[in-house]
Parts: sequence; structure tokens; C-alpha cells
Amino acid sequence: MASNIGMMDSAYFVGRNEILTWINNRLQLNLSRVEEAASGAVQCQMMDMTYPGVVPMHKVNFNANSEYDMIQNYKVLQDVFNKLKIEKHIEVNRLVKGRPLDNLEFLQWLKRYCDSVNGGIMNENYNPVERRSKGGKERCSKGSQKISKSLQSNNMHNTGSGDAGHNKTSAPRQGKTYAAAGGANALEDIQALSKEITDLKLSVDLLEKERDFYFAKLRDIEILCQSPESESVPMAVAVKKILYAADAKESALEEAQEYLSEALDGGEN
Repeated sequence: MASNIGMMDSAYFVGRNEILTWINNRLQLNLSRVEEAASGAVQCQMMDMTYPGVVPMHKVNFNANSEYDMIQNYKVLQDVFNKLKIEKHIEVNRLVKGRPLDNLEFLQWLKRYCDSVNGGIMNENYNPVERRSKGGKERCSKGSQKISKSLQSNNMHNTGSGDAGHNKTSAPRQGKTYAAAGGANALEDIQALSKEITDLKLSVDLLEKERDFYFAKLRDIEILCQSPESESVPMAVAVKKILYAADAKESALEEAQEYLSEALDGGEN
């Protein structure tokens, strides 16, 4: 089934909002961006919901925020795919970078696959919150121990530094002056960066909407060219040749354009 989901499949024209709604409703989450699923934990739990008991949830780290931990989650997911004989290669190196388009495409594929297994019907007996509570306990406890040791080390270092500071009376006053000036500059930098981030998010939203619009138009053209009454028409053949030449060399595209030109000339004659 997975190998039959091509890039021009209707699955890849499902919008970002629909994907997020699908995830949030089924897993009782509150994701606002597709890149929030970059850790692979969401994908693992979707497979756990589709095939109860197949995913070893104790190995899934829902608090993964480093590439290493994310990669471990995708290893779990790939093992599940192998066990179920799902022929789907996971582009882990791209997904863990948190790029919206890469994660959107993978989630679009995942939704298409899960819907093909259960017809899009939710498993009412599945408790996503309870299942998440079983995830990554060992890793979380180890991480807490490391953080605790790190905090203890920092506290000891700060205590030693404080003792040395009592011997210098002028240093604290100068430190306060510099801290006040540095704090004001830092606040201005944060405000400028926040505005830049907001502007970039708006730009990304606009670009994604434009991309979805043109994808939908291309899909309409493809469906029209594939209809029985027009698939043998020379112009439809030429349009499909151009449409599927996205990964071809320039010579192939030029050949298709030349074919289209001939078809147009033939139609006029």
C-alpha cells in the first residue's frame, strides 16, 4: 500500500490545518505547527493507534528535543515499518531538522496510510494520554539525573565564585552598572528578533498558501488530462509530458514543449 502512494496522489494535497486537526483530535494534542511533530513521537503513536500493541511505547521519547533523541524515535518507527512490511523510507536527516515542508509531506503520507488501514475511523478504545504515559520513562529518568548532577556542579561553582567576590568591594557596583546597560541592549535585541521571527512566520504562511494553491491547480490539470475523453488528445499528452518532467533534464522539457507546439499547430490546421 505504501509504495502505491505517489507524489501526485491526492494525499499530498491535504492542507496543513487538516493534518494538524487530524493529529490533535486523535491523539488529544494541541499542535499548532507541523514541525512540532519533527521528533517522530507523534508518528510512532499514530502507528500505535492504528496497530495497537505493535509499537514499543516505552522506547518512544515524547520529550525528545535533541537530534539524537529524535533519531532514536525514528529508529523505533522504522522497526515498526519493517515489522509490518511497510515499504516506506524515512528521510530522518531531513525530518529532524524541523523543516515544515518535509514534515508536512511525511504526515500527509502517514494520514493517507492510516486512513487506508482503518478507513479513517478512530479507535474509540484507544487512550492516547494513557499510552503516552508509558513512553520513554527510562530515558526521562536518566536525563533528570544528568540535569540534577549538572545543577549541583553549577551551584558548587557559583558558591566558590561568591566567596571570592566578597574580597572585592568595587566589583559588584561595576557589575550592576554593566548589567543594567547590557540588559537594556539585550531587551532591544530580543524585541527586534521577535519582530523578525513574526515577519518570517507571516512570509512562510503566505508562501505555503501560494504553494497549496498552485499544487491544487496542477492536480486539477492532471485529473483533466487523465479523463477518458481527453487522455488521447495531443494537447493532453503534451501537458502530461511537461507535468511529469519535473525531475527530467532540460532536453526532456524542451522536447515536451516542442511536442506541445506541434500539437497546437495541428489543432489550428
